[in-house]
Amino acid sequence: MAHVPPLPPEAVPEFAERFAHYARTRGFVPNSIRTMARRPAIAAAFMALNQAVLYEGTVPEELKMLISLIASQAAGCRYCQAHMANLSSIYRSSDAKIAVVWEFESSGLFSAAERAALRLACKAAVLPNEAEAADFTELRRYFDDGQIVEIVATIALFGYLNRWNDTMATDLEELPGKVAARTIGARGWSPGKHS
Repeated sequence: MAHVPPLPPEAVPEFAERFAHYARTRGFVPNSIRTMARRPAIAAAFMALNQAVLYEGTVPEELKMLISLIASQAAGCRYCQAHMANLSSIYRSSDAKIAVVWEFESSGLFSAAERAALRLACKAAVLPNEAEAADFTELRRYFDDGQIVEIVATIALFGYLNRWNDTMATDLEELPGKVAARTIGARGWSPGKHS
């Protein structure tokens, strides 16, 4: 059970348009953001950052979702794993690819560019951070500096979200829970404290 309950969407009418967008694109309004909405300036800043990091730039959205999923798996946040399995599916990753994302190094479903980005996500999401110069040398084979900034921003965004949701024990919504059970569930995923 969440330590701080999320607000009902109608309690923050200033976010009606954004919440309607989430409901249309994801099928629900995330409890994490509904909890942040208790401090509207925090929720507004987060939603703007989330938009700039995940939905703008030139790194494919599908790859950003998979980076977020790997970062959340490395950090151990079950809530974010479920959300990113759901968003990876929405942004055209196959269930097969989502199911083996943790095996990106050996699976033939991932390109060399994807492997480089996912490797950095895995290393950068753990504490202490394991990212090193060689990881950036490999990234530069496939991505320019602006794209590398997008990749690192994606990882950093989920550093915030992983800690937010694990600390708050944010209740997992039904839809991402079902997608996670279908895709990454075979690898031992469960909602943990977010059920």
